[in-house]
Amino acid sequence: MKLVFATNNRHKLEEIRALVSDSIHIVGLHDIGCHDEIEETETTLEGNAKIKSDYVHDKFDLNCFADDTGLEVEALEGAPGVYSARYAGENASFQDNVDKLLDNLKDEDNRKARFRTVISLILGEQQYFFEGICEGEITREMHGEKGFGYDPIFRPLGSELTFAEMSMDEKGRISHRGKATEKLIAFLNKHS
Repeated sequence: MKLVFATNNRHKLEEIRALVSDSIHIVGLHDIGCHDEIEETETTLEGNAKIKSDYVHDKFDLNCFADDTGLEVEALEGAPGVYSARYAGENASFQDNVDKLLDNLKDEDNRKARFRTVISLILGEQQYFFEGICEGEITREMHGEKGFGYDPIFRPLGSELTFAEMSMDEKGRISHRGKATEKLIAFLNKHS
């Protein structure tokens, strides 16, 4: 089965491809010739995932899925949340976002946080949603060289390592995206 993942983020593509079986061929937006910037204008993860999957389905008439992920920090009332990728501003780098988050938490003892991913799948003419959550905490400084985004400062519950210190397989087994993708794959296996 060929399935478009509505992303140009090669890190996300690699993570998803490592999780799915060989019977599911995952391609990205670049692979289908879509170079459009799909605006994420909703205020929820569900809404942004839906915008992206609807766009690809409507324009290319292909089975597809899209995700949106947010880091939700308890002491910041759920921020950065849906604005995680642009927390430090529209053209901010991952490092800018990490620096801003650490600065906002510098005097805070409550480091509880969670990553949440929502996947919107369009198969045929039906739309389905899958959610994955990974509870953890924000470290006081960066650890590790792997991963991307907030991975160097997010330590999942029950682990001594941040996501950036784990292999892709280790992270995939416990991550928010891994959990949402497990639900997606179970669904696809049942309906393929």
